[in-house]
Amino acid sequence: MPGPLEHLTVLDFSHALAGPYCTMLMAHYGALVYKVEGTETFDMGRTWGPPFTGPEASYFLGINVGKQALAINIKRPEGRELCLRMAEKADVLIENQRPGLMKKNGLGYEEVAARNPGLIYCSISGYGQNGPSRDNPAFDLILQASCGLISLTGTPGGELARCGHSVADITAGMFALIGIQMALEARHRTGRGQYVDVSMLDSMISAMASNYAYLFGSGIVQGPQGTAFATIVPYRTFKAQDRDITLAVASEKLWEAFCQAMEKPEWITDPRFESNAARVAHRGTLEPLLMEMFGKRPAAHWLALLKSHGVPCTPVRNLGEVVEDPQSQARGMFPTRQHPTAGEVRVTGLPVKLSATPGEVGTPAPLHGQHTRQALADLLGLRDAELEPLFQAGVIRSA
Repeated sequence: MPGPLEHLTVLDFSHALAGPYCTMLMAHYGALVYKVEGTETFDMGRTWGPPFTGPEASYFLGINVGKQALAINIKRPEGRELCLRMAEKADVLIENQRPGLMKKNGLGYEEVAARNPGLIYCSISGYGQNGPSRDNPAFDLILQASCGLISLTGTPGGELARCGHSVADITAGMFALIGIQMALEARHRTGRGQYVDVSMLDSMISAMASNYAYLFGSGIVQGPQGTAFATIVPYRTFKAQDRDITLAVASEKLWEAFCQAMEKPEWITDPRFESNAARVAHRGTLEPLLMEMFGKRPAAHWLALLKSHGVPCTPVRNLGEVVEDPQSQARGMFPTRQHPTAGEVRVTGLPVKLSATPGEVGTPAPLHGQHTRQALADLLGLRDAELEPLFQAGVIRSA
């Protein structure tokens, strides 16, 4: 069955993670994504290893599924013209180069929109296309620190920590997809494309709306709290006898159920604990009591007990356990694909399940320039006699 983006052609000039993640999602849901790299340069993600799967960086294999790869030297006039001609046929162009670099290479929004006024042109950057930080170099770690996230991540009095996944990149990639879809919706009404400016900083500030709401409401600049949450108690990880478990008692109804499960019905009416606000105020009393209780029995005991009372809880699982989890398997979250040089590769599946236009995980991540010849034939109608001089001159390259 076709995906919801089946009609879209996307030119992907992005690298690393934020842009490639966005275009991978678009490919999952049916868009035809052409990943454009240089003839002598390529997506830096191809080098980010170990680990490697065969000769390929496992990182790159994991976030470039479903795309076709072209190698074009955009610094050559002939290469630039090829890209402009492709843009005439495209619906979306996405890039996450340094601000101004695409324009310097003759492929900025103004140049491309002049050839295709209906194009949606999305730029992802660290800090956006304007402002005093515009030209600051940015990677996920830098933005996790810059947006305030790292100041909240870690344990009280302990070492600060980076979030365990590249949350700033991924969040920007998701907001880029949202922005592109909004621009496409506007194009349905107006017939015109537009420029979409997505910054990792803006994306993270928006994603951390509840943290900033706490600051605005309390005037308190929070520090790290481990797995605890400032406005709900108990809502954190506890050490059971054999492993960590996590529970979320986020309402008074759940608090009553939790007290019954823990055989502490008197806590329901205890003035220190009878409301969430009271429990937050007496966190220093309640949490040590729970730590002592949970440490006396293994995790399986507590999880079965809490689940029987409807209290949200889970063991703290490692990634290997998640891969083998029957729920992950039932949801199709770790399919495999056969790569020409890496062999069988396991990748992540579709995050959104659609009933009528479900999409699918497509072909494995492409080799550098793997589809140059075919893509230029399909998009621009160029045949071997026209392509061969470009190959010989180093304007284009194939795998």
